[in-house]
Amino acid sequence: MVKKISTDKAPAAIGPYSQGIIVDKLLFASGQIAINPATGAIEGTDIVTQTEQVMKNIGALLAEAGCGYENVVKTTCFLADMGDFATFNEIYGRYFTQKPARSCVAVKTLPKNVLCEVEVTAYLG
Repeated sequence: MVKKISTDKAPAAIGPYSQGIIVDKLLFASGQIAINPATGAIEGTDIVTQTEQVMKNIGALLAEAGCGYENVVKTTCFLADMGDFATFNEIYGRYFTQKPARSCVAVKTLPKNVLCEVEVTAYLG
């Protein structure tokens, strides 16, 4: 069974995709960027503020699916500048304390020219 996840506590999809999809006991969440769902604007211009907003958005999607950061089994992280890696990692580590599997890559450009994007897969069992 496939179920779509949607919450107004995370940014609405800005393209032809869903915020998240649950298949059986797995949540596949679309990548989250630093959009503040209350204003629709990018939150901050630095990696600290943007990463914090991304983590809040991920938390909202996880909560809508009935789970939390501890349920995340895999993340994929995209950075606009690998020079931000240490700062990003410090903030990321405060949320993902169980240390899920992860990929982290630098990319040329992210949507809306943000500094980071994170997508997650969580086990709901």
